[in-house]
Amino acid sequence: MITTITHKGNKFELNLSQPIDISIPLRSGEENVNAWYCSPVKIEPVVMGDWVGDVNQGGSVNFRNVFLNPHGNGTHTECVGHISKENYSLNQHLKLFMFIAQVISVTPEKINDDLVITKKQLETLLTFDHLEAIVIRTLPNKKEKNNHHYSNTNPPYLHHEAAGWLAEMGVQHLLLDLPSVDREQDEGKLLAHHAFWKYPFATRLDCTITELIFVDEKIKDGWYLLNLQITSLENDASPSKPVLYSLTKVE
Repeated sequence: MITTITHKGNKFELNLSQPIDISIPLRSGEENVNAWYCSPVKIEPVVMGDWVGDVNQGGSVNFRNVFLNPHGNGTHTECVGHISKENYSLNQHLKLFMFIAQVISVTPEKINDDLVITKKQLETLLTFDHLEAIVIRTLPNKKEKNNHHYSNTNPPYLHHEAAGWLAEMGVQHLLLDLPSVDREQDEGKLLAHHAFWKYPFATRLDCTITELIFVDEKIKDGWYLLNLQITSLENDASPSKPVLYSLTKVE
């Protein structure tokens, strides 16, 4: 279905029949992407006495328990409740789910022993005022991101000045293919998280960070409509399914 939308004076054409899923599926076992020393996702049948919730084991239905950590076991979206003393729930503060987004590809810069996405890089790549969401694909973009174990590897991250600049530009939703916007070991400062959410002095309660996405090479840099899907889970974070729809600007 092809339709036209208008956003802040700009007209776009999009095809709603061609969704692009940029989430990493949650799978049971060691092959799933993993970070923060979390245990692997576990999906197993319920056992009650002689009854097993597995049709292949004689059960009448498949009836499984799922054990996971939203932050460490795959694509997830988080709100400021991730770093705040206050108990903020993503489900209570993410109330809109469709946003104009720009996909960009960035090769993190080598700074000392780290690989860092800088403010200067983002200033060069972003091209649209009043941008609602940004999707960052880091280069090189290997398919191993779908099952990589990030713990104790010092992965690339976003410089806190870049995160603060995105907040000043009015970006509400930040998505990237890394386990965190912050350095893995930073003494608990979480500078980029704080800068993006402006916590605690001008807290942006309706803004989110989505981590551990995967943006396939077939997806071109450019404009998209983002549908940010979450579970109705009363928690600071939720497993999520961000979906893109390609936009063509109509002059």
